[in-house]
Amino acid sequence: MIDANSIEILLVEDNLRDAELMIRALKKRNLANHLFHVSDGVEAVDFLLHQGNFEDRKNTESPKVIFLDLKLPRMNGLEVLREIKSNEITKTIPVVVTSSNEDPDIKRAYDLEASSYVVKPVDFDSFSEVMSNIGFYWLLINTTLEKPIQS
Repeated sequence: MIDANSIEILLVEDNLRDAELMIRALKKRNLANHLFHVSDGVEAVDFLLHQGNFEDRKNTESPKVIFLDLKLPRMNGLEVLREIKSNEITKTIPVVVTSSNEDPDIKRAYDLEASSYVVKPVDFDSFSEVMSNIGFYWLLINTTLEKPIQS
């Protein structure tokens, strides 16, 4: 595991097989060097807000992108997304929702300001290519705000 203070990607995924596939796909493009994985919604919120087991992350950088599954234990992905987008510290972080092709979830995710919604392909090669391209875009091509906008 890497130092939780040098994160560029936060992967929120409870399915270990899917998490490993995503990590392998990102490694293929050398994008997984600064990746931190949590397996439930409460851990994700704690990580981002520097609380609970992640209090030691105070005054550290936020991830450049969050890959967020919707079907999570303890707090589902839509609740996590709502927390992220309603918090001044985290609201500008791009959130890529990775889940199934369920229309109500897609609409709700975009209503909650998801940056992107990606349906997980069934076969490994498609999944690997999709995740590799998405990681490349959000980490190397997309321009993000360094700090939240102050009103």
